[in-house]
Amino acid sequence: MSHQLTFADSEFSTKRRQTRKEIFLSRMEQILPWQN
Repeated sequence: MSHQLTFADSEFSTKRRQTRKEIFLSRMEQILPWQN
């Protein structure tokens, strides 16, 4: 993934339907941010 999810972005994205993969990735992003 080439972009960083900010907390605001992840908050916004919860307002739409997410796949299990998206939810998993967003949780992992919060715990262990990807090093780009």
